[in-house]
Amino acid sequence: MAGRINDEDVKAVRDAVPIDAVVSEYLQLRNAGGGNLKGLCPFHDEKSPSFQVSPSKGLFHCFGCQEGGDTIAFVMKIDHLSFSETVERLAAKAGITLRYEEGGYNPSHQRGERIRLVEAHKAAADFYREQLNGPEAEIGRKFLAERGFDQATAAHFGIGYSPAGWDHLTRHLRGKGFSDKELIASGLSQDGRRGPIDRFRGRLMWPISDTSGDIVGFGARKLREDDNGPKYLNTPETAIYRKSQVLYGIDLAKKEIAKTSRAVVVEGYTDVMACHLAGVTTAIATCGTAFGGDHIKILRRLLMDNGSARVIFTFDGDAAGQKAALRAFEDDQKFAAETYIAIAPDNMDPCDLRLVKGDEAVRDLVEPRTPLFEFALRQIVNRYDLETPAGRAAALDEAAPVVARIKNSSSQHEVAVQLAGMLGILDTQFVVKRVAQLARWARERGDRRGPAPAPSRDGARHDRIQSPAAPSGPALHLRSPAHRTERELLKLALQKPSLVSPAFDAYGADEFTAPPYAAIRQCIADAGGAETGVPETRDYLARVLDAAPDDVVRNLVTELAVEVFHGKTIDENYAGMQLVHVRLRAVDRRIDEVQGSLARLGSHVAPEQLAAAQNEVWVLQQYAETLRNHGADAL
Repeated sequence: MAGRINDEDVKAVRDAVPIDAVVSEYLQLRNAGGGNLKGLCPFHDEKSPSFQVSPSKGLFHCFGCQEGGDTIAFVMKIDHLSFSETVERLAAKAGITLRYEEGGYNPSHQRGERIRLVEAHKAAADFYREQLNGPEAEIGRKFLAERGFDQATAAHFGIGYSPAGWDHLTRHLRGKGFSDKELIASGLSQDGRRGPIDRFRGRLMWPISDTSGDIVGFGARKLREDDNGPKYLNTPETAIYRKSQVLYGIDLAKKEIAKTSRAVVVEGYTDVMACHLAGVTTAIATCGTAFGGDHIKILRRLLMDNGSARVIFTFDGDAAGQKAALRAFEDDQKFAAETYIAIAPDNMDPCDLRLVKGDEAVRDLVEPRTPLFEFALRQIVNRYDLETPAGRAAALDEAAPVVARIKNSSSQHEVAVQLAGMLGILDTQFVVKRVAQLARWARERGDRRGPAPAPSRDGARHDRIQSPAAPSGPALHLRSPAHRTERELLKLALQKPSLVSPAFDAYGADEFTAPPYAAIRQCIADAGGAETGVPETRDYLARVLDAAPDDVVRNLVTELAVEVFHGKTIDENYAGMQLVHVRLRAVDRRIDEVQGSLARLGSHVAPEQLAAAQNEVWVLQQYAETLRNHGADAL
């Protein structure tokens, strides 16, 4: 077994790879104020961004689902990697050579599964690209040329060719040190009678990358008549490839999608290529499956769901294309973006359209023409005879529930009016009321299934937030002056320790009334105290996180480490106020405790006990008065 990664190397990796650069590979980030960035959380569905990144601290936190941590934690979570796999991947990106505590440098066969599978795909892509230049691949080069793609285009998209023999790639990858088990697990090879053989043979190869740019699979196009396989053959489901969670071209298109808040969904690899060459560089495609909910999640994180975001689907105008469009409309309400459909003249796909009419025709095609909801409704309405009352009624029965699914009430009303026009029903209000009634019934059915989930928490947060499951404690009322002030003080101790040190380190965990906050105070103490965070470095926060007893406390640390302050000016005066308020409430609580004990004991209290208690109360009262009069100077 390889040993653990050297701690200094882990720190070097954590410091070398900016968290905002890593997170930006998966979602669009915008300014959140206070040096922080925000975006739609990749770990849960939300309509407004509650996911924040602090580049200066190297931390992220979602105020909706409570996921949080550093760069390593983010990559582990989003790509389902182990700690060592994540560090190895980030180290490779930063050009850092890792050392291991036992056994020297890590042997390649002991590296994490995902990293090994990605490396196998990269080696396979290089192999396929080289093969495209050979004599056997002439048929593949001809296929590309006939569709208007030259060698430079093939190189840009990484297109290659898989030799027709049984095990050319398999033998090549074995020579690179990959085991038969890894080759089978990658989907690049499959079991044959005498061992592994190539899965893809005699085909044109498109590499499929995830949002971070790692090649995770391939799409293979049949070229010869004697090939009895399907027209397109894709990588099977593997540990790194899920066809419902990948979009071809997303690695090339993601920056432009985020920049323009626009995405174009086409049906095939050559359509993506044609769009990009024509200047539509936001084009992406699914990989052998229908466009679904997981694909929407990928796009929403890039589009950021602002009011001007648009998604344009280009489907063929034939029956299959119409069916695909209706299937896409089923998930339409998962978008906050406006969705449209574009159908080329003569039912041509973007690749054919570019060949016949040129780049400008492709650009014109994806200019929004028909809203997807309108297209879907017309497909329903056109199946009925609208010349008869029975036909109009039947069409309304089928179309009205579709409109009722629109969540935005004003949009729902507007579409209901349009539906009345499509049906030729003059009483528009009848249709509007019918749709509203169906929507109300749907909501009521949902209510009977159980209470609605609580809305996502944004930066402003709810008035009442349950404390984490552990450590246990009462609900946190943020309008409670005590809890709000304790939270501010902990934020200062984590984000700006120089403003509260050394006074903060004299505070006990018992001065924090909320158990979760007391747990964080203990973490700071276990990490060496707030004074060790001066000057402010990422090492300090890393130590606090390491001191957390569990993920619940750890997530709360990241939350407070990125949350904005309530005050407008965060300086020594502001920090002093928080220190004084927390201490004052602790003193007042102690006075109440002592006086309460005396009241309960009544006449049964011993004289010496009474004198000691009265003296303690007097001392505490004098201290409280000093704090009120002199503020932080009295600490």
